Amino acid sequence: MSVLTCLLVVLVAVVSGVVFLGRGLACVWRGGLARSLRGLAYVVAAGAAVMYAWGMLYVAGAALEAEDGGADSSPIRPCRTGVRERDYWIDDYHVWWVPVRFVCHRSDGSTYDREVPGYVNPALAGLAGSAVALAVSALAVSARSASARSVDERARRP
Repeated sequence: MSVLTCLLVVLVAVVSGVVFLGRGLACVWRGGLARSLRGLAYVVAAGAAVMYAWGMLYVAGAALEAEDGGADSSPIRPCRTGVRERDYWIDDYHVWWVPVRFVCHRSDGSTYDREVPGYVNPALAGLAGSAVALAVSALAVSARSASARSVDERARRP
């Protein structure tokens, strides 16, 4: 996995977060329940994008350190556990995009996670789920108010 690819993903996530935050604040200030819910969904989605970027920064740092050659590059530095007998079995690593993970692989087939803090993926799932729930709520409120307006218009007709 290229470090540049990880950094590009971080950049896209941060820019997306800024765009979501801007749209969210614009919607919240306009007023109305549906717009406020939609704006809040954008703000929470911005938090999810920033949390994803935070996790990918850890992965990019670990990948940069793993791809760095030199006298002390074997076994892979981010995968070292401190137990020499087990560290000599380390032969590769993998990057997972969703969930955000840096996985170390041993030659005996076992794997284990390193580098990404334990709070990143649960926070990312919670923020993304909340953003979706708020967006669905905004759609439901908007549809309900649209149907109420059409009922009012029919009642006014002679």
